[in-house]
Amino acid sequence: MSDISMTLERSIAASPEAVWRVLTDLEAAPEILSGVARIERLAGVGYAIGTRWRETRTMMGREETEEMEVVGIDEGRSTMIAAEARGMAYRTEFTLETTTTDDGTTGTLLRMRFGGSLLSPSWVQRVMAKLTAPLGMAMTRRIMQQDLDDIATAAERRLD
Repeated sequence: MSDISMTLERSIAASPEAVWRVLTDLEAAPEILSGVARIERLAGVGYAIGTRWRETRTMMGREETEEMEVVGIDEGRSTMIAAEARGMAYRTEFTLETTTTDDGTTGTLLRMRFGGSLLSPSWVQRVMAKLTAPLGMAMTRRIMQQDLDDIATAAERRLD
């Protein structure tokens, strides 16, 4: 069970195939995601279960680097990414649903679910987590929303 969790959605005026290509293009992430400074591939070719990379983001004026791994894929429909940092295990799941836009063209509803759990929390860590949770969740929401907006912009530019 997650200690923290959040789900956001974004409608995108592009096909699920176009969104999937953007979502799974690791090498292009620094150009697509405004919060990502760089990506360093550690394992895997393309985008598959077991693909690992270091992702460096700029947050609150500082660079933070986390190692990430693809742990689940339903090709073209969903993917799950795992990371561990500062005593927390994180999971991010993206799901894509086909929609129809107002003008009758195919679109996508992109859903991003984020969850995290303390790995071996002491009582002090649990108390600190409760105290800092509102600030952390607000920052996480902003980052997630910006990622969804950036993915949408890139997918809508790359219409198939």
